Amino acid sequence: MLTHLLNTANTIISGKEQAIKLSIACLLSKGHLLIEDLPGMGKTTLAHLLAKLFGLDYSRIQFTSDMLPADIIGVSIFDRNNTEFQFHPGPVFSQLVLADEINRATAKTQSALLEAMEEQQITMDGKTYPLDDPFFVIATQNPQTQAGTFSLPESQLDRFLMRIVLGYPDRKTERGILSGADRRELLKSIKPSFSTEQLLAMQKQVREVHISSALLDYVQDILQFSRQSQAFLTGLSPRAGLALLRAAQAWAFIHNREMVIPDDIKAVLPSIILHRLVSQDDQKQNESQVMALFDALPIP
Repeated sequence: MLTHLLNTANTIISGKEQAIKLSIACLLSKGHLLIEDLPGMGKTTLAHLLAKLFGLDYSRIQFTSDMLPADIIGVSIFDRNNTEFQFHPGPVFSQLVLADEINRATAKTQSALLEAMEEQQITMDGKTYPLDDPFFVIATQNPQTQAGTFSLPESQLDRFLMRIVLGYPDRKTERGILSGADRRELLKSIKPSFSTEQLLAMQKQVREVHISSALLDYVQDILQFSRQSQAFLTGLSPRAGLALLRAAQAWAFIHNREMVIPDDIKAVLPSIILHRLVSQDDQKQNESQVMALFDALPIP
């Protein structure tokens, strides 16, 4: 079902099949995606590509240090004719919102997305406004070693179902990028592979992918290990466990399986837990360190 979509995506972003699959799994899981990497690695292109392939309304918010929450959610302006305040929606009212360089904004501005990402709604002047369905936030983040960045609070990080890194392309792929057509021009020619209704139907099908009791035990073992391990300051929350299950279901669905197998959980595990775990010396864990610890757990 998704073969054509994956093939199309790989023609635009070459050599990143794993990252593309994880991104699609995140959307099928009704989750939000955080892409962390250096500038110029294709983060924004990937977000725009997903919007095009799934036929989603798309808005881009460029985060800066002087932004205010109203620049994201909207503002109420007094209407003299009606003698009342009228709400003018901000760019968050879209099916796919790209929060570009989210960590260049302050924590106050970042927090404007918390209710939207968790409740799929925003509250303004005591009134609640529902957001579109489906609704996704794809945020890009520059490494914290770069100037002008602010750390994302743990509560904000936990709202993202997945965090992925694109990384440098290999030499062959990079040669194709340098000598090939401009990626922006290629994006213009992309046609949607699915309608909004089809996407919603697939999200429902993902929830129906079977998970055995043995695999639920395995996920609980992962959560318990993270809480008891001396390597981490705090363990994984139940929300992280749910994220792991939903992502594994989506990964199985992408590979045309009707039930989750241990390899599905292992495939999505790093993208689910790496941004949620902090080591005892207050440093984010890299993938090899974390996977070395979790590989010791018995697999059903």
